[in-house]
Amino acid sequence: MKSKIQFIVAICSLGVLFSCADQLDLQPLDRLTTDTFYKTRSDFDGAIFASYSSIQDFWGTSTETLSERGEFWKISTVISDDVAADDVTSDQISRDIDALQIRAADVPYAAAYTQIYEGIYRANIVLDRLDAENELTDDDKTVLSAEAKFLRAWFHFQAMKLFGTPPLALGVILGINEQALPNATREELFAAILSDFTDAEAGLPEVWDSGNTGRVTSWAATSYLGKVNVWKEDWPAAITSLGNVVDNGPYMLMPNYEDNFNFDTENNAESIFEIQFGGPFSDDNLWVFDDTHSEDFKATQGIARSYYWDAGGNGVPGGKNGWFIPTQDLLDAYEPGDLRIPFVMYQDGDMYYTYDAGGQIEVPYDATWSSTSLTSSKYQGAHNTVPGNRAPNGQSEFNNERWFRFAELKLLYAEALIEGGGDLGIAEQQINDIRNRAGLGDIAVGTDLLTAMRQEKRVELAMEPHRWFDITRWGIGPEVFEANWNERLNVFPFPLTEIERSGGLLIQNNGY
Repeated sequence: MKSKIQFIVAICSLGVLFSCADQLDLQPLDRLTTDTFYKTRSDFDGAIFASYSSIQDFWGTSTETLSERGEFWKISTVISDDVAADDVTSDQISRDIDALQIRAADVPYAAAYTQIYEGIYRANIVLDRLDAENELTDDDKTVLSAEAKFLRAWFHFQAMKLFGTPPLALGVILGINEQALPNATREELFAAILSDFTDAEAGLPEVWDSGNTGRVTSWAATSYLGKVNVWKEDWPAAITSLGNVVDNGPYMLMPNYEDNFNFDTENNAESIFEIQFGGPFSDDNLWVFDDTHSEDFKATQGIARSYYWDAGGNGVPGGKNGWFIPTQDLLDAYEPGDLRIPFVMYQDGDMYYTYDAGGQIEVPYDATWSSTSLTSSKYQGAHNTVPGNRAPNGQSEFNNERWFRFAELKLLYAEALIEGGGDLGIAEQQINDIRNRAGLGDIAVGTDLLTAMRQEKRVELAMEPHRWFDITRWGIGPEVFEANWNERLNVFPFPLTEIERSGGLLIQNNGY
């Protein structure tokens, strides 16, 4: 699945609903319909890939619809203590989010909500059509149902982390008057998410062939059962699933930390779930991404990571924006001698690498290029700023986004053991495994293991989309942000547009 398969479902838009209803006997001659498409295994694979593709758009850039600008980075990393919005180059919404100024009318929340429920809708279509007339075998149906349920659970889990009590969408809704859904309770969300992941665990293969690299597996579902139960604080269930993965699963820590972020070591033995990007395709136009732009026939298949994260501003080589930058607080969190630091951020005196239409640029890093004197090097560096990982126009890159790594799972396992009264020796070993790969010694005798786990999780997963959700889940907002903290920040606001469309059925989170 390295190359994204584009898929468009032909349905009547709301604007022409009634004219469509008056002509239900007419079949369009120039397009596929839901009744004619869902027949072969290839058809259903394409439909499944469409659900995956909604995740790609989390970081997309578009001049249409909501006018997105890498919105998910803003609400998963820039808002945390690991990342800042550059004082000079970043946009105003990024600066506001960095200052914990959160508004229901702002683009990031509507963008995330839209992409999440688009992905859920696409998974639900697959589940809905499995029982219709088609050419699938029973084995096909088992696997496709499991994969669709995995994705539906994954999207609902993201919605719960972001919004707290988002709606549960467990089927295709056709009636115009039934489109709005109410808030679900946390209990309902956990039950539905865990049920879907359990079904996925039972029905997915342990491994796919090389032509389907990147599709989720039964081991990925087991891993997510453990992770969701950590969020639920069901420590025994979390220990069971996570321990099974650690003891019996196919994953391992890569020998070198940087292997997790190199374009030619994608989908490696440490990867549990990563978002697939591929190219070059079409013109790889940075300003057009597939699912929310009218020019989807020439949309980018890549990610605009370097566009936002590479150093930017007047006179900075590469022509990038430099919006998002590591904080000094993040740098200070690393111990001396930590081998991860050069693969997380550039500092004054480092050799800096970027890329434009002319190819790789190699120059000494200048601390004046960033308001914090730091620039991200994660997914970048000499190894990744090469033609094989870049669009010819220099705009997009094709390196996958690693979402769930075995390193994170080991730390979740340690957390479950510590919090759940499990074997502390096993918990300590999980933490030490991560430290040792980074060139650090074992935890000092007498160190509080929970503190050590939280510290290691921060530096190991720096600038990956986890820190903010750990801050809110652990209840350490006041400790991290001091007087700037407000308890309403434990969840984001539902988009104002969704509140208005629901006619009062969807209730806004407190404080917004």
